[in-house]
Amino acid sequence: MRKRSPYNSVLACLLFLCASLVQAQPRTIAEKDLFQFRWVSDPQLTRDGAEAAYVSVAADEKQADYETSLWQVSTRGGEPRRLTSGKRDFSPRWSPDGKFLAFVRVTEKDGKPLPPQIFVLPMTGGEAWQLTNMPKGAAQPKWSPDGKAIAFLSTSNDQDLAVAACEAQKDTDHGKCRPAHESDVHVVTRAVYRLNNVGFLDFSRPAHIWTVAFNADAQTSVIPKQLTRGEFNEGGIEWAPDSAKIYFVSDRDSEPYYQLAKSAIYSVAATGGESVEVARFAGQVTAISVSPQGDRLALLGTESMPVQSHRKHDLWVIELSGGKRTNLTAHYDRDIGGGIINDSESPRASGETRPVWASDGQSLTLVVAREGRSNLERFDARSGAVTMVTSGDQAISQFASNGRDFVARISTPTQLNDLYWVATGAAPKQLTHVNDKLFAGLTLTAPKDLWYKSFDGQKIHALVQLPPDYVAGKKYPLILNIHGGPHAAYGYAFFHEMQWMAAKGYVVLYPNPRGSTTYGEKFGNVIQYKYPGDDYKDLLAGVDELIRAGYVDEKRMGVTGGSGGGLLTNWVIGHTDRFAAAVSQRDIADWAAWWYAADFTFFQGNWFRKPPFEDPKDYAERSPISYINKVKTPTLFILGEADSRTPMEAGGEQMFRALKFRKIPTAFVSFPGESHDLSRSGKPWHRVERLQHIINWFDLYLQGKATHAYDVVPPAVSDLR
Repeated sequence: MRKRSPYNSVLACLLFLCASLVQAQPRTIAEKDLFQFRWVSDPQLTRDGAEAAYVSVAADEKQADYETSLWQVSTRGGEPRRLTSGKRDFSPRWSPDGKFLAFVRVTEKDGKPLPPQIFVLPMTGGEAWQLTNMPKGAAQPKWSPDGKAIAFLSTSNDQDLAVAACEAQKDTDHGKCRPAHESDVHVVTRAVYRLNNVGFLDFSRPAHIWTVAFNADAQTSVIPKQLTRGEFNEGGIEWAPDSAKIYFVSDRDSEPYYQLAKSAIYSVAATGGESVEVARFAGQVTAISVSPQGDRLALLGTESMPVQSHRKHDLWVIELSGGKRTNLTAHYDRDIGGGIINDSESPRASGETRPVWASDGQSLTLVVAREGRSNLERFDARSGAVTMVTSGDQAISQFASNGRDFVARISTPTQLNDLYWVATGAAPKQLTHVNDKLFAGLTLTAPKDLWYKSFDGQKIHALVQLPPDYVAGKKYPLILNIHGGPHAAYGYAFFHEMQWMAAKGYVVLYPNPRGSTTYGEKFGNVIQYKYPGDDYKDLLAGVDELIRAGYVDEKRMGVTGGSGGGLLTNWVIGHTDRFAAAVSQRDIADWAAWWYAADFTFFQGNWFRKPPFEDPKDYAERSPISYINKVKTPTLFILGEADSRTPMEAGGEQMFRALKFRKIPTAFVSFPGESHDLSRSGKPWHRVERLQHIINWFDLYLQGKATHAYDVVPPAVSDLR
C-alpha cells in the first residue's frame, strides 16, 4: 500500500480549513434568496394557550408559485412540527377543546385545482377528513363556541347546488345536468365590476353564511345548512358566546358608490331564519368582535364624514342591549389597526385581523401603527385608556389570543418574520426560527433613522439603508424609493427590496412624506386635493439632506416607486432632471384615464371634487403625462398585465409611448398574469425578475454597467444579472 505523505495530510487539512472559512463568510443578500424565504402566517392559539398553529408559506420547487402547509408549535418552546401534507392548506382554526383543527384545503383533479373545502384534522393522530363539498368551495371557517358546528362562507348558489346534486346521482346522464352551452361572456351593469387579483365579479354568486354540524365520531361530510340568502355579500362571521346566533357585516346596497360608505351589522339564528339588523354604522366596517359575555360588540371602522382622502380607523364598542356606542379612540390620533408597507408579508394565506377581547371583557387588544412601527396596544373597554403590550422597532401585522396571552408574528428590518409568545408581564419569547439558517449566512444591516425638515418646516421621517460594506466619507449612487398608497408608510419591517438594492452598492432613501400614515390623521389627509404636490417637495428635501450629509453622489441618483409611488416617480421626472434614471412601477400617468378604468370608483369627493368631464383642468394639472415634454430621464416601466388597480393603459403604456416619440431612452417590462400585487405576492420568479430589472436599469445609467436587455433588438437570451 502506498504510504500517505505527512505533507499531503497537512495540506489537505489546510485546504479544508480554508474552504470552511470561505464557506462561513457571510455574503450580501441576493434577489434569488426569495426562493428560500419562509413566511409564517395566520397564527392561531388554543384556548388554554399551550399550542399555536400557523401557515408556512414557501416557493414551490419550480419557483412558479407558493405552497402552504399547516404547522404547530408549543408556546412553552420546542421545535415546530408539520401537521399537513397538502400543498395548499390554509386557514387553520382550533376547536374550542383543542382536539381538532379545521382548515381549508385545495385539492386537484387532472392537474387542475378544485374549489377549496373545509377539512378537519384530529390532533390525537390520524388523517384529515373532508367536511364540506360545496360546488364553489368554502372559506373562512369559524367554530361555534360549543364545538358542535362550523360556520363558513360560500358563493355556491341554488343552480350550482342543483347541478352538483344531479351529478351525484349514479344512474343519471351527467351530460344532462348542465346546459349545453355555458356562456363565458360578462354582462356589465355596475360601475365596480372587477377587482384586482380577482378579475370580473360574479354578482349572481354573493358570499353567504353556511353552517355544518360537526361529529367527531362520524368523520364524514355532512350536508351544510344555508343561513343567509339574497343578493348581497356577507362577511366577518362572529358567533355569540352561547352558540345561538351568528353576527356578520353586510352593505345591503347594489350600487354603494353613489353615496358615502355605510355598513350594517346583522345577526342570524344558528338554526336559521330572518337576519336581524343589530347596528348601523356611517362608514366602512373592517372587523367585528363579540365580547366573551355576549353583551357588547367591538368594531373597527372608518367614518364617512367628513369626506377626506384619509380617515384613521377607530375602535368602537356597541352595547347589544340598548345600542349605546362608544368611540374608544376618538381622541387617539394613531393608526388603529394599521400596518407598515413592506415585501415581507405572506404572499399567500394572509389570515384575518380583528380586535381581541380580554377574557373578562374589560379590554380590547389590536395592532396600532405609529411613526413607522406597529405594535400591540390594549384599550380599556370603557374609558379607552391605552396600555402598550409590545414595543420596539418592529412590525406586528398578525396575532392571536386566548383572551389573556398572545402569539404575534413579528418582523424587523433584519428578520423576515417569526412567531413570538407574548405573555402578560413577560418579554416576548421567540417560538419559530424559520429563516435563521439562511439569514445566518447573510450580511444584513438595520436602516438608519432620519428626521429632516421640508420646505415649509414640516418634519419628515425617512429610513436610509446603507450598503453593508459602507465606507464613511465615500459617496454612493442613490435610489429614492417612494411608497404607494399614498396613505401608507414605510417602517421597521424586513424589506428584501431595500436590503437587495443596498447590497448592490446603493444608498436607499425610503421616506414617509406628507400623506403617509402612522403620523396622525392631519398629516395623512393634508394632501387631499393636492396629490401629487407638496409631497414631491418632501421627497427632494430628503435627497438634499443625504447630499449634505455626504452620503450621495448627486450625479448618480435614481428614483423608483410603485402604485402611488409610480405616480410620484412620473411626477418627479416631469418636474426635475436631477435624477439620471427612473423606474416607474404599476403607475398612473393620466388621472382621467385612471378614473374611467380602475377597479374601484371615485364617485365621492375623496381625492377629486368632481369627475374629469366636469373639471378636466384639475385632472390634467395633477397628471404626470401633462408634463411629458419636460422629461429627460431614461425611464423603465414595470407593469402587471392583470393589474386592474392601475391599468397599464392609464399609466406606463402612455408614458412609454410618449417618451419613445421624444426619443428619450425607455422600455417597459410586462409581467403576464400579474396583478397590482406583483412586488408582494406575485409569482416567485416574477418577483425576482422585477428586482433584476430595477437594478439592471440603475446599473446601466448610474454605474455604467453594460447590458443589452433593453436594446431595440434585444438578444435572444436576456443578460439580466
